[in-house]
Amino acid sequence: MTLTNQTDFEKLPLLNNKYYAEPSVFTVENLLREARRQKHLGQGKVPAICILDPDGDLVDYLKTNGLAQRRQSWACYHTQLETFLHTNVEFGIIGRVVGAPFAVLVAEELFASGCQLLISLTSAGQISPLGQPPYLVLIDKALRDEGTSYHYLPPSDYSYLNPKWKTALTAGWKEQGQPLQVGASWTTDAPFRETEEAISFCRKEGILTVEMEAAALYALSSAKDLDIICFAYVTNQMGQNEGDFEKGQHQGSTSGLELIARIAEVFLLNQQTELK
Repeated sequence: MTLTNQTDFEKLPLLNNKYYAEPSVFTVENLLREARRQKHLGQGKVPAICILDPDGDLVDYLKTNGLAQRRQSWACYHTQLETFLHTNVEFGIIGRVVGAPFAVLVAEELFASGCQLLISLTSAGQISPLGQPPYLVLIDKALRDEGTSYHYLPPSDYSYLNPKWKTALTAGWKEQGQPLQVGASWTTDAPFRETEEAISFCRKEGILTVEMEAAALYALSSAKDLDIICFAYVTNQMGQNEGDFEKGQHQGSTSGLELIARIAEVFLLNQQTELK
C-alpha cells in the first residue's frame, strides 16, 4: 500500500480499529488468576512502590549484597519480583524489562497486584547535550515513536507525566544533592534505527534523551489513571565515543537508591495529606 495522504495513514493497522472506551476481553486479572492456578500460588500482593529496572544493574547490586528477597507469590509468567527495604520503606523491583510492550505488560500486572506507584529508571542515550553523562532526567513528556501507546490513547505526538508528579518532585530538588534535569524523551522501538535525520529532528524539538519505555508507560498512566514516573539515566552518546555507557558508582545503583528514597518520601507525604 502506498501512503499518499492522511486518509491512507488512517488505514494503518496500528492506528485502525482502536476503541479506546471499550474494555479488553483479555484482562490482566484473568491472566494472573490462571498463572496462580498453574503455579499453585496464593493471592499475594506486591509492595505499594515498585521499580522497573530495564538494565538490571540495581537488581544485581541488591542481590549481590544480600539486600533483595524473591517474592514467591509473584505470578507473572515472564519475570521475577524482588523486594527490599530502603529508608524503612519496602520496594518491589523487576529487572530487564526492556521495551514498551514488555514494560506495559509488567506494569499492568504490578498494578493489578497492589502496586500504587511505579517508577521506571532506564538508561538512555543523549540527544540534546546537557553535560557529560551520566546524569538524570525526569521525563515530563515522551515522543510516541513506538507502537504500544496507540493501544491506550488516540494518536498524538507525546504522552505525558501527570503534572502533579512533576510539581511534587521538582519542588526543592536542589536540596537533595543529586542534580535533576526535566524534559522530553524520544521513545523508540528500534534503537539501531536512530538515524542522524531522526536525531536532528528530536534536537529541534528540544528532546533530551532517547529510550524505549516512557511513551507507552505514560499512555497507560493517562488511560487508566495510574501513578507512573519515568526517569532517564543518560549514560551514553549512542556509542559514538569509547568509554560510553558508564553509569557511575556501582553502575548507578547508589544514585538510584537515593532517587527512589526521595520519591518514596514524596509519595508517603502525599498519602498522609490525602488522609487528612
